[in-house]
Amino acid sequence: MNNYKDKRWIEKRKAILKRDKYQCQECRRYGKLVDATHVHHCWPLEYYPEYKYCSWNLISLCTKC
Repeated sequence: MNNYKDKRWIEKRKAILKRDKYQCQECRRYGKLVDATHVHHCWPLEYYPEYKYCSWNLISLCTKC
């Protein structure tokens, strides 16, 4: 079960947003500067729960992306 209220996840989410300068990385690929509001797992958590807290598996995205 996903627990996005877990203290460890909350801290990891903050760290990833800070790492990505609070910008959507997908929009940034196309030269747009859009605020990121979500942190997404690149390798789906459903299939790869062992990568849940791996920074390399997390990316900051805007609501649209």
